[in-house]
Amino acid sequence: MISKRIGALFIVMTLLAALLLPAIGVSAEGQDATVTTDADTAAKLGLLLGDGDGVTAAYLGKKSTRLQAAIISLRLQGQLEKAMAYTGKTTFSDANKVGKANQPVLAYLKNHPELGWSGTGGGKFDPSAEISSKQLYKVLLEVMGFKSGTDFAYADTETFAGTKGLMQIKGSASLTNSLIATALIEALSADTAHGHTLFAMLQSEGVIAASASLPAGERIGLGKDAKLGTYFTDKNGRTLYFFTKDAADLNACQGDCLKAWPIFYSDQLQIPSSLSAADFSVMTRADGTKQTTYKGWPLYYFVKDKAAGDVLGEGVGGVWFVAKSDYAVMLGTSPTLGNYLTDDHGRTLYYFDKDTPQTSACEGNCLVNWPAYTASGTSSPTGVAGSDLGVITRTDGSKQSTYKGYPLYYFIQDKAHGDVKGQDVNHVWFVVDPAKFTGTTAPQAKTYHVDIKDYSFGTGPLTVEAGSHIVFTNYDDMQHNAVAVDGSFAVPLLAKGESYTITLNKAGTYDYYCEPHKKFMTGQIIVK
Repeated sequence: MISKRIGALFIVMTLLAALLLPAIGVSAEGQDATVTTDADTAAKLGLLLGDGDGVTAAYLGKKSTRLQAAIISLRLQGQLEKAMAYTGKTTFSDANKVGKANQPVLAYLKNHPELGWSGTGGGKFDPSAEISSKQLYKVLLEVMGFKSGTDFAYADTETFAGTKGLMQIKGSASLTNSLIATALIEALSADTAHGHTLFAMLQSEGVIAASASLPAGERIGLGKDAKLGTYFTDKNGRTLYFFTKDAADLNACQGDCLKAWPIFYSDQLQIPSSLSAADFSVMTRADGTKQTTYKGWPLYYFVKDKAAGDVLGEGVGGVWFVAKSDYAVMLGTSPTLGNYLTDDHGRTLYYFDKDTPQTSACEGNCLVNWPAYTASGTSSPTGVAGSDLGVITRTDGSKQSTYKGYPLYYFIQDKAHGDVKGQDVNHVWFVVDPAKFTGTTAPQAKTYHVDIKDYSFGTGPLTVEAGSHIVFTNYDDMQHNAVAVDGSFAVPLLAKGESYTITLNKAGTYDYYCEPHKKFMTGQIIVK
């Protein structure tokens, strides 16, 4: 009965959080911009057809294959209809691995080696093999009139592609259809070997309708940095930034600040298919000017960034950071509280002073008022160590993000951008200043760690005192759990990097095993 009540409460809490949290931070924004994804544009131009249901989210999330890339290259060269109707019998030895509708395509490619699809060796085409960014860029470059082995070496494909403005999917070992869409739209503005854009070439050859036009306005690009990962740029490769003081006041940057950090705005945005149009909006600043926002964060340039790839604004003053789509946590800055952790939308995050490492003391009605936070991204701003971010599995099986091992929460009464109404509630709820936070004041039971590595719980039994916390953390790529032989505890399946804490209050010997690998993964805990 108790477990059913907890489950019902969890459902109520989830619904409340879903109703509340998306509204935070949007009051100063409107929808004064047209935002179009690369997938939408590729579909509109007839360059990407999708599956039976069209260019859907499910289709965009699927891995692309060599056959799909070949079909795209044929479509771009205006030869797809001819290939689909081809009746030649000579084909690749593994042509039977595709449906009947696509078998003529493989035969056509086999008999037209000048198209660059000579197969993978041994007479095979390997149609279901995943395709990399290097392979796709080779296809696009050859459609543009540049020949592999003549104009560029295959090993240098991506470097050569970069000189033609093709770089948005660089370094991808396996492409999704979403990345295919972005590469296609990126290539349309590139100059071909014949001196005009690929878009103009395709239009002149009837591949793209004469009435069609290139996407207008600005483009959100994806820059890549060895330390910072993937971040936002404009169409010229100039880096875009978030300002942490905007979490508390969307007009925090004024006067000389705006001279050093000019605003980014466009009433028409073209974005990669990996991003959501719903995350982009427009705010009207106090002086009446408009500014593009992402997840509620206004976007800026940095005046000292002179060239594409410059990221000189990262970490400036501890309040400026490159704009990204995958922040697990961000920072807000308040005149009274200083820096504090927020989610990727700028919503304030809190810690509970009754929590202990890897363990939440907030259950039942507590969770209604303080919903658990679960990050969707993995990045953190400079100064917030990624190693300090973690995940615990709660008693109901749900996941919760942690900072330095302590669970993170929202406050249900925070309803506007910059709200920090949870600060010091009952003298046990506080914002998290990452530079100062060292843990809670709650008495801590002794904690032991079982690190799951290389399909092992470690060597020998673990001896602990009654009432101790035992934290299981999985470091393998494979999922593992830990289940007591006598049924006294059961750790759920943990993905890589996830942790789960148990407390054993009764003295005794507890033998346990990993369910998926019970034949060889066993352990023992001795409680005294």
